[in-house]
Amino acid sequence: VAALQEEKNSLMSENEIMNDKLEQLDDSLDDPNTVVAKKYFSAQLQLEQLQEENFRLEAAKDDYRVHCEDLEKQLIELQHRNNELTSLAEESR
Repeated sequence: VAALQEEKNSLMSENEIMNDKLEQLDDSLDDPNTVVAKKYFSAQLQLEQLQEENFRLEAAKDDYRVHCEDLEKQLIELQHRNNELTSLAEESR
């Protein structure tokens, strides 16, 4: 029991130290002049820019997909037309 209580006290002490460190990190994020805050805000800005770029690329991909489908339909129509004209040319020969 004593060993468990000692381990519990040790873990509680370690937990308090970790909570203090966490508070310090939170405080450093609140101060925009700290290196951590600058890196955080820089990373956040970069993330937002990448999300916007991803959205733009997804929209472009969808546009190209639709354009590709239209071109495939035109290709099929032109192949049928070519086959018709080829058979008419053979008939006329």
